[in-house]
Amino acid sequence: MSQKNLNVIKKAIQEFFEKANFEVDIESVKESEDTVFVSLKMEEPQVLIGEGGQTLNELQHLLKLIIKRKAESLFYLDLDINNYKKKKIEYLKELAVSTANEVSLMRKEKELPPMTAYERRVVHMELASREDVMTESIGEEPERRLIIKPRP
Repeated sequence: MSQKNLNVIKKAIQEFFEKANFEVDIESVKESEDTVFVSLKMEEPQVLIGEGGQTLNELQHLLKLIIKRKAESLFYLDLDINNYKKKKIEYLKELAVSTANEVSLMRKEKELPPMTAYERRVVHMELASREDVMTESIGEEPERRLIIKPRP
């Protein structure tokens, strides 16, 4: 993606938040392969993050639709506010490893609480290389969750 396109994306995000009367600082706009990572900082992030990151996910989708009309190439948008997603991923990875260690030790499966598809994917990927446990998604959205089981 060109620097021109990244500037268009940054400008569109700034305009969006200005019109919505939110004071945000755009810390970075980075591109990797076909994903544009946008990191924001603000005083009261919970307003835009919402419960369990739901508002942040919806905001990311809305911004993607707005920017899609202005940008010259196709891309995925990954929006983070005050490192919420980064911290959430770290937490999920720690939860996955500690639960997997417990399952491996006790030889008894454990069920994790309901998670979004993205969150389940983080756990699946974190444990994919382990030979002592396996993961399985069960249930229907929005109550879909993961079970970590000992390998036979």
